[in-house]
Amino acid sequence: MKPTRKLIPFLLFMVFLLLACQLTGTATPTTAVNGSAVTPGTQTQADTYTSPENGVSVHYPSGWTTQPPPQGDQSLVVFFNPDQSIHTELFVQALQSGDTAESVTGQLAGSVLTGLQNITILSDAALTRSDAVIGWGRVVTATSNGTQLKINLTTLIYGARAFFFLSFGATSNYDANASAISALLSGVSFQAPVVNGVNRNQALFLSGGESTNPRDYDPATEHDSGDKRIYDGLVAFDTKLNLTPDLAESWDISAGGTLYTFHLRTNAKFQDGRPVVAQDVIYSWERAAAPATQSDTVLTYLGDILGVAEMHAGKATHISGLKAIDDHTLQVTIDAAKPYFLFKLTLPVAFVLDQKNVESGPNWYRTPNGTGPYKLTRWDSFKLMVYTANPDYFLGAPAIPQIVVELFTGVGINLYESGEIDTTGISSSDVARVLDPADPLHPDLHSGVSLCTNFVVFDVTKPPFDDVKVRQAFTMAFDRQKFIDVVDNGTSIPAKGLYPPALPGYNLNLKGLPYDPQQARQLLAQSKYGGPQGLPAIVYTAQGFGNSASPDVAAMAQMWEQNLGVKITIDNLEPDKYYDLLYAGQHGQIFSGGWCADYPDPENFADVLFHSGAQQNTGNYSNPALDAVLDQARTEQDVTKRIQLYQQAEQMIVEDAPALFISHDISYVLVKPYVKGYVLTPISVPLERYLSLQH
Repeated sequence: MKPTRKLIPFLLFMVFLLLACQLTGTATPTTAVNGSAVTPGTQTQADTYTSPENGVSVHYPSGWTTQPPPQGDQSLVVFFNPDQSIHTELFVQALQSGDTAESVTGQLAGSVLTGLQNITILSDAALTRSDAVIGWGRVVTATSNGTQLKINLTTLIYGARAFFFLSFGATSNYDANASAISALLSGVSFQAPVVNGVNRNQALFLSGGESTNPRDYDPATEHDSGDKRIYDGLVAFDTKLNLTPDLAESWDISAGGTLYTFHLRTNAKFQDGRPVVAQDVIYSWERAAAPATQSDTVLTYLGDILGVAEMHAGKATHISGLKAIDDHTLQVTIDAAKPYFLFKLTLPVAFVLDQKNVESGPNWYRTPNGTGPYKLTRWDSFKLMVYTANPDYFLGAPAIPQIVVELFTGVGINLYESGEIDTTGISSSDVARVLDPADPLHPDLHSGVSLCTNFVVFDVTKPPFDDVKVRQAFTMAFDRQKFIDVVDNGTSIPAKGLYPPALPGYNLNLKGLPYDPQQARQLLAQSKYGGPQGLPAIVYTAQGFGNSASPDVAAMAQMWEQNLGVKITIDNLEPDKYYDLLYAGQHGQIFSGGWCADYPDPENFADVLFHSGAQQNTGNYSNPALDAVLDQARTEQDVTKRIQLYQQAEQMIVEDAPALFISHDISYVLVKPYVKGYVLTPISVPLERYLSLQH
């Protein structure tokens, strides 16, 4: 935990003020607790201070008063005894990993006592409380300008927060008020926080982050799975990964497999009450295809529709393959019969948007008018997002009234353990703990193999990776198992190839490039660069800040240096802009990649990532022989033959090494037992519409 920055000067200032007041007989004025910028509590009854959003109440002694902290100070509230000779201040901070009540007390004591002399520790011990809240108290004496002070530093841990009380005064005054100080500290109680006026038991609480890049919130330009609380597409996946009707109630497919007729629900509305019509779908998809939108995904997921490529290239002003028959009937013509086409319509770029909302201004995404089961009703940047159930949702209002996403509030497992959030993913460093049947969190654990493959991409148009032998050498100089054991704490599966386990087409008999440093050095020597001495400077592009290397990138660079004698320069890009810069070609010869299935089909990996000219083919790889196999697989209707083609394609990709395949993830998630309906799916689904709370 970092000490509160305002704590040191404010303590010294208050020591001076208290001493001055005692000498002059002037009392510091007090005011009601309100108006503070640091989420103050309110005096809900005589002698009680309450901060609902922090879940803390303090029953303080009769005659004591409270006032807001001085402007710029980070405390919640200040308590004074009747003659103003004792000052007590309450601070709250998020716990960091490894923090304890004792360590927090020690860290903050080291800060607040700076500048004082003759410091003597009188007591330093754990506190015993009837509510099982963990606490630590330290009492010290010190002198300031010749006056002896007594100072009480008490930390109470509740949930993922540390509540720190700083109480002090001249020693004689402190001793005279010792029982009152003890009563104040004993009068602290904790409750589940009330956020946005919602009781903890009436909302689903989650943790999250925030991007400063508006493109990350626009379905047409984002690179994630989309906000399925707010938006819908024509179709969706359910929790069993069945394709189900969404805004489209049903659809018909022509005998030739190229004409789709979607019948929109008559009760589907935007959240402002306007009915959804076929023209809204056309507007949304044409906006995504427009060159000005600069969508990096529209060709990947909507490119099978006639006219999308032409509009994206600026050669057309509309998508020729779209036609509104009437308000609730949409015809979509694609270029060939493709069994996976409907799957692609579950992706964000196919979500339906309200034109008036989108064109209302650059910050439209902060007040979205979607069609989904929840409305975004509050967004306090870097603090909080609140979603409220949409009572007019076409599938019926969701069972959970509100979803509260707390932004950047602390370590997920700590927040979960304290009861502040209801679900959280588990980092690799905590997996061993939650897998232990004796651990209290173990019964809440959900785990499963994801449909993800982690890899790094070689840009084959940039030396030295324009030579297949160099690409193969870098691949064979990488020890996957050691990487997984050290970096991932053994929580993932080595990847021989592109397809993850559980994906149709996964091949147990795939011949991967093995870890073989000796052969890797031979391949590098046989390349047109003649060995490490002939290589140009190599830059690895990753997400991050400054020049520091993340553990995974550092591990790879170390292996390549050790096994090939090659030094790698790390170039970090700001995470919020990483993908925009990546797709703009602003990267080194190697960069971090990875892919999770958008839908359960090998086309979503081989074709989407490695077909010549594909939008997601960021390494610019091109192999006409591979393209021919992928082109055939696209329209092959026989399932067995189709899988064989994709397995053939994967073997070709592995041998040509346009990417170094590292691992397949295993997902670990904790879910509170009162969250009903939760299913851990390997593909993102609109899960919240299926959930309920049963406290």
